[in-house]
Amino acid sequence: MPSPGKLALSAVLGCSLWIGLKDSPAQDLRPETEEVVSHSAPIELLYDKPYVSVMVNGHGPFRFLIDTGTGAEALVSPELADELALPIVGHARLTDPSGLGEQRSNIVQIQSVTVGGVEFSGIKAIRHKLYGDGENCRGVLGFTLFKDYLFTLNFPERRLVLSRGALEMDQNGSVIPFRMPDGVPIVAMRIDGRHEEAQIDSGGTGLSLPESVAAHLKFQSPPVTFGNGESLATRFLIKAARLRPDVRLGCYTFRQAFVELNPAFPLINIGSTPLGKFAVTFDQQRRLLRLDASGKTLSLDASPTVMELINAPKRQEQDSKLVPVG
Repeated sequence: MPSPGKLALSAVLGCSLWIGLKDSPAQDLRPETEEVVSHSAPIELLYDKPYVSVMVNGHGPFRFLIDTGTGAEALVSPELADELALPIVGHARLTDPSGLGEQRSNIVQIQSVTVGGVEFSGIKAIRHKLYGDGENCRGVLGFTLFKDYLFTLNFPERRLVLSRGALEMDQNGSVIPFRMPDGVPIVAMRIDGRHEEAQIDSGGTGLSLPESVAAHLKFQSPPVTFGNGESLATRFLIKAARLRPDVRLGCYTFRQAFVELNPAFPLINIGSTPLGKFAVTFDQQRRLLRLDASGKTLSLDASPTVMELINAPKRQEQDSKLVPVG
């Protein structure tokens, strides 16, 4: 890591949440006319991650992160929960894929969440500190919130689109199946001829490989320290390097991609920087997703990260419950 007086690099890896809470049905504000078939809203990309303006119980707008790596319908910061006097209606147990720790949080009731002209009602949200994103937003919209829609994150055009309909498998490989344990989409991909599973995580950063996968791969140069990672329950050191073999996702190829290596999670994590090449459409009912990009062969460089300056205000102390890994 850089010595004092230089810019320090810090990376936060997105993680899925296992929550002791049944999915709440998402309800929509029906279009007023038959001609209206979709709703959309602009997304703002900060350090490649997608954010959208949200109304909560008629108040706002508030900036929320769209995180397909979060299995809850929504998370809200303690500050926003207090500001809106959101009532506590239960408790949740939160863990991440490392399996090394857990935290308990309150569940709060939200009457309505409105995004892109669509209203979702009866949302049970997790009240929790937003690790790594608290300075940028007031909450998180999780993957399962959009389960009744074709849900598109169009990164190149910076649009969120919600529409009716269904995806169909195609012949060229742009539509691929996913499974959805714990409310998080997981797809198959191929690296150097090996088939691996990967989590689609718009709240994450780069293309992150667990050590168990990286051990079988060749790199252009030895991996070096890249930054510090922090998830819900763990802290860990991230290394990085550029791969020699290509990475295949559906019909698309990342040529000699820059990847992050972490000791905490068991699956590959496809974060917002690689996803930024695509318009990604999810059909949760059929467990299909479609990838649309400008070309079949893509490049992938390091994710942008927050720079920490010498005279920057001190951040709040990290949660002592976090378990160091590696």
